[in-house]
Amino acid sequence: MKKFNNVIVRRPCKAMVEGITSNPELGKPDYELALKEHDDYIEALKQCGVEVTVLEADERYPDSCFVEDPALITKNCAIITNPGAESRNGEKDEIIGAVKKFFKDEDIEYIKSPGTLEGGDVMMVGDHFYVGRSARTNEEGIRQLTEILERHGMTCSEVKLEKVLHLKTGVNYLENNNMLVSGEFITKPEFQKYNLTVIPEEEAYAANCIWVNDTVIVPEGYPAVLKAVQDLGYKTLTVDTSEFRKLDGGLSCLSLRF
Repeated sequence: MKKFNNVIVRRPCKAMVEGITSNPELGKPDYELALKEHDDYIEALKQCGVEVTVLEADERYPDSCFVEDPALITKNCAIITNPGAESRNGEKDEIIGAVKKFFKDEDIEYIKSPGTLEGGDVMMVGDHFYVGRSARTNEEGIRQLTEILERHGMTCSEVKLEKVLHLKTGVNYLENNNMLVSGEFITKPEFQKYNLTVIPEEEAYAANCIWVNDTVIVPEGYPAVLKAVQDLGYKTLTVDTSEFRKLDGGLSCLSLRF
């Protein structure tokens, strides 16, 4: 099944070594290695049959390679978010130009202050969107998102987060009613209607896989997750994201897929 035709990514900048992290014990990213991992990520996406738009690195924003956060793209509209991390808020203004190449002005919506929203907190399941209330996404941001989606014929529901940074840190939808869950998401009532694949705690990072046109891209180095996804019947590709993990980033954070 082909669902996505386009992907937007942004090259990592040298300033990424100063990016936000909740895991300083992992050390600072190796910039040259991050570039190689990003090359491999782009190549994996192309193997999934999408056109990849590559935006230039932006040294003003250390975390700007995580393009999923400043925008949310749906089949009916694009939404420019209002990131809750102060050092990242300006990224929303820099993604608009790329989004406008694919959407008319009337189909681009905006989350406005005091609402905050980051795309990493939003998970699309068909025409329904789950949105995590987190340190980066607040109640007003969720209210605005719900209104926007309803105007465009889609629905939204809130998921309260207890431990993780973003919703998709611990839960990701793989289409065909299949969902990867870890940690606090294993028992959340919102997700019990899906076919849940529980990720072992020691591989929790790899709950962040992405489905792209019937192929699932899995972080490299997590054999239990790779086998679990293959056992679900998916073709798989693996990409090393170790340098992005040092900035709390994963596979989904690095692209806008639509």
